[in-house]
Amino acid sequence: MSEVGYVQEEYFISGTARAFTNVGPLGADGKWTVTPGATAPYKTRILVHRPAKRTRFRGTVIVEWLNVSFGLDAAPDWISAHTQMIREGIAWVGVSAQFIGVEGGMSILGNPSIPLKTVDPVRYGSLVHPGDSFSYDIFSQAGEAIRQPSGPNPLADLRLKTVIATGESQSAFRMVTYIDAIHPVARVYDGFLVHSRASTGVPLSEAPQPVIPVPSPTVIRSDLDVPVLTFQTETDLLFLQSLAARQDDTDRLRLWEVAGTAHADTYLIVTGMSDLGKSPDAANLVLTSSPLGVFICPRPINSGPQHFVLNAAIRWLTRWVRRGTLPPSAPRLDVDPGPPAQFVLDGHGNVTGGIRTPELDVPIATLSGGGQSGPLACLLFGTTAPFDASTLATLYPTHGAYTSAFNRAARRAVRAGFVMKSDARLMERAAARSAVGR
Repeated sequence: MSEVGYVQEEYFISGTARAFTNVGPLGADGKWTVTPGATAPYKTRILVHRPAKRTRFRGTVIVEWLNVSFGLDAAPDWISAHTQMIREGIAWVGVSAQFIGVEGGMSILGNPSIPLKTVDPVRYGSLVHPGDSFSYDIFSQAGEAIRQPSGPNPLADLRLKTVIATGESQSAFRMVTYIDAIHPVARVYDGFLVHSRASTGVPLSEAPQPVIPVPSPTVIRSDLDVPVLTFQTETDLLFLQSLAARQDDTDRLRLWEVAGTAHADTYLIVTGMSDLGKSPDAANLVLTSSPLGVFICPRPINSGPQHFVLNAAIRWLTRWVRRGTLPPSAPRLDVDPGPPAQFVLDGHGNVTGGIRTPELDVPIATLSGGGQSGPLACLLFGTTAPFDASTLATLYPTHGAYTSAFNRAARRAVRAGFVMKSDARLMERAAARSAVGR
């Protein structure tokens, strides 16, 4: 962290958390009314990444609901978009909001968990999580601990202006329920990034408390008082069936669907954690079929440019929250409704429509959010199928032909607002260094 002028710290937070019950039916429109129910003590931890110098901080904190799909706390939005957060002087806070990340249990992907209490029993032995029915209020109280700390200030002397909540995958499912049910009561967060949601949220209350399921599909409520940007990959639309919850844009809601992307990809698990935001390697295709070294997928997983578009989403959402500047509306991915629903593909097997990047408009591979088989985790990672030499030679007879077309596509993506100029330069440098057309 010191290499980029940031510090990393950890804090414990504790208190009494509330569960919630619904008042009236929970409809598909998300306009839910809830009331506090049972209470329980808790003690959990938050991670803080913040600028070391006060002058670097721009006033925005992004609070991420840490993802526990693999049975441990993970920070997919920090990993995928940290370069943009650092450029903008944003502070990031990760919240251990769910039971499995603290106490343990079987993950939704079927692997045994590695909870904090197992990672370091001495350091984390005093933590207490009463169950996921209380996770929503724990997440609210984490936000309050940033806004109005009653103990040590996690932001030190930084001057806070706005707090934005984010969650990816399983945490995005919880964001849906949080926005529809809890935000109208808590009003802690100034905006939300919902990254890779499914067709519905998650239960408002879970065992051992009374189970309160939510309908499928469920949309984000239309009477919002804060901005929400929903960011979706190909995998999310069809495999996770969020197509059923597609919404039109409003002055409080934006939906971005990104072509050539998967629910998880090589940047998230291979290159992202070591990326300082200056190397064109972040734009290279990475071919691996063994995500995390834990399981082997039949085909190389997706190596698309999701992280670059997510950087732009962070930029636009912070401006939207702070200044009221609306992000650009994005075209939807082209879907043949079927049944079954399926993407409309071009002659190279890439989806048409959606947010376009040079990797899709000047392709050297088929990038898909589907096409895998095997364990559930593989199905979330999509596929990459590089073009053979003959196809590349036909498309790009010279290196100059390739780079010229690629650079034009990069400029289009920047003008459209879906790629940052600094990231477009990395893309262009990677294309210039490639062997395509040589």
